[in-house]
Amino acid sequence: MLTRRALIAVAAIAGGALLAAATSPVTAQPQTETVPERGVYTVLDAEDAAERTTVAGSGVDVLGSRDGELTVVASPAQARSLRAGGFSLEQVGDFDAMLADRSGGRSAQGVDEFPAGDENYHTYAELTEELKATERDHADLATLSSVGRSHEDRELHLIKISDNPDIDEDEPEVLFTCNQHAREHLTTEMCLHIVQRFTDGYAEDAAIKKLVDTREILVVPTVNPDGAEYDISEGQYQGWRKNRQNEGTDLNRNWGHQWGCCGGSSDRPSSETYRGPSAFSAPESKALADFVDSRVVGESQQIKAHIDFHTYSELVLWPYGYTDADTGPGMTSAEAQRFQDVGKQLAQTNGYQPQQSSDLYITDGSVNDWMWAEHKILSFTFEMYPSDGIGLDGFYPPDEVIPRETARNDEAVDTLLRAAG
Repeated sequence: MLTRRALIAVAAIAGGALLAAATSPVTAQPQTETVPERGVYTVLDAEDAAERTTVAGSGVDVLGSRDGELTVVASPAQARSLRAGGFSLEQVGDFDAMLADRSGGRSAQGVDEFPAGDENYHTYAELTEELKATERDHADLATLSSVGRSHEDRELHLIKISDNPDIDEDEPEVLFTCNQHAREHLTTEMCLHIVQRFTDGYAEDAAIKKLVDTREILVVPTVNPDGAEYDISEGQYQGWRKNRQNEGTDLNRNWGHQWGCCGGSSDRPSSETYRGPSAFSAPESKALADFVDSRVVGESQQIKAHIDFHTYSELVLWPYGYTDADTGPGMTSAEAQRFQDVGKQLAQTNGYQPQQSSDLYITDGSVNDWMWAEHKILSFTFEMYPSDGIGLDGFYPPDEVIPRETARNDEAVDTLLRAAG
């Protein structure tokens, strides 16, 4: 049930309260506050999932969530509308100025690369070379292929790690996907770390060898290479989230289960959570879904477990996201309990907060919901480091944290691989 504040906010946002808000003392901006076109705000009192869903559904760009507060990017009109709906907003800064400051104000003279000081993040070309080198150096363990191509015709790389990578063995498969959202570059490093750990460590680490020998590990390091490349255009961070199809589609709202059902995505192309004109309208989500469908062999889905890595907030999330009920069609109480049990085990290893996805806010058309509803895959989202951030800090942590924050999930990855058995 919606709280009183959420009901007020829904009425204000959906009912055209914007004009009245412009003259209302409740919503008037302080005289000392400069209102940027894309302001970064902390929403101080979105204390429950219903209120957070209302904020997310207003069209703002939700950057992160922690302890009942949301950090969002909002236009002046969106900020006024939320205030009219009863929410308190504290301005943090100007989104575009913060992007320029984080990028160092540098220009790479037309070259798409990470800003100076963040060179340890991998561009798409650098990632491709690393994956090719892995296949070359570990031909007995790794094969490189693709699940399809992006809107701008980039390969969606897939690397398989197994003791017999050229053979489709009767072993549980576990899928790791990263970078559905363009600006979440730490996740690509997470997937690359998984690849390097299970290949470079195979000969020396008995625990790694056992997992590789008894599982088939599948890794897609970037689901959204077009958006990720655009996000570092000319050496400047752009704050870009979606793919590059027209105005962009939020890939994690484009999946087919309960697509567009429940107020957890937007039908406005300008929105950061635009779900696309139809389920799987984005070539990237369609290609990945087709690959997962193809892993049904003899009427049995070979992929048993999955993690989709995101940033940020340090959370372990599980289905369903489209409903705040613990169960739903296609999920029994026992199955919901298993998600909770495994999710808490994973969170114990890395210190993240475990919770059902909808406890954060409602999302529909998400990868986790589809993976479970369509294929009974034990599918989780990890929201990585940091736990919170001021403005853009969460999406663009310094590259010095890459080794620590990727290795932080080693035990969680191993735990899920074992659970898949």
